[in-house]
Amino acid sequence: MEGGYLLGIDIGGTKCAVVLGDKNGTIYRRYAFPTREQGGPYEVIEKIIETVGKILDELSVDIENVNSIGISCGGPLDTKRGLILSPPNLPGWDEIPIVDILKDRFKKDVFIENDANACAVAEWKFGAGRGCNNMIFLTFGTGLGAGLILNGRLYRGASDMAGEVGHIRLAPDGPVGYGKAGSFEGFCSGGGIAQLARDEIISRLRRGEKVAFCPTEEKAQTITAADVGLSASQGDPVAIHILQTSGRYLGMGLAILVDILNPERIILGGIFARCREFIQPAAEEALKAEALPSSYRACEILPAGLGERIGDLASLCVAMGIV
Repeated sequence: MEGGYLLGIDIGGTKCAVVLGDKNGTIYRRYAFPTREQGGPYEVIEKIIETVGKILDELSVDIENVNSIGISCGGPLDTKRGLILSPPNLPGWDEIPIVDILKDRFKKDVFIENDANACAVAEWKFGAGRGCNNMIFLTFGTGLGAGLILNGRLYRGASDMAGEVGHIRLAPDGPVGYGKAGSFEGFCSGGGIAQLARDEIISRLRRGEKVAFCPTEEKAQTITAADVGLSASQGDPVAIHILQTSGRYLGMGLAILVDILNPERIILGGIFARCREFIQPAAEEALKAEALPSSYRACEILPAGLGERIGDLASLCVAMGIV
């Protein structure tokens, strides 16, 4: 293929991925690495640059044949100035001028977009959101953010902060997410589910109950959402209860979005897509109870259609300029 290549960079709190693809969503090569094992932001950016070079070398692609570079990253961001502005899942990433750094290095157009917005566009163009004029995408991963497609357009808001639904408070207290106890992100994110699990397990152990998948308080301190999901899939009743609790709060949060925005579809990625059988029934029950009936009936709740490819395709959508 002569020319027409796109480079996509997906920066998450847990991992970063670098892909070479094209406007059709074809991915020719992909490498991922843990974000936090690389040190601070500038070490991660150096690793990204190194990985781009590795991909181009392996495929014998000259940088001149790359049209543009897209970065999908958790917000808040300043997309106009190309800055990453202290995302809660990337501690220490304070006003990082990543766009200028990559422009200077590769002499290519570089674009950056909030990961929830980028994923919303990817699902809208390639996945479960095709054919929609009004849809919401929720990340439900390391953190919780929303991308909003309203009247057939991505909605960013007055200062690029539209869709930061993880900051909504759903309860007076509870797991901490986005710096706020009882927040939507606190109940519906990887870190939030880990906190729910820790508190639930310790409470049960102190009442003299047994928890098969986590028998000690010491182990509870290091429990992860992945541990909970795996144990739920193996039938552990406590793990299932924890995911159902997250699901109930998810439904409460979705009801707020449904009542305000009246979408046709809400598409959820990450943990929801992987643990749907345990989370969705509880979420649907709470959503039906809380939302306006006509708005509830008009809205479908779906897992991300792109599955684990969503972050890669999201970054390519940014490079294409679709967002």
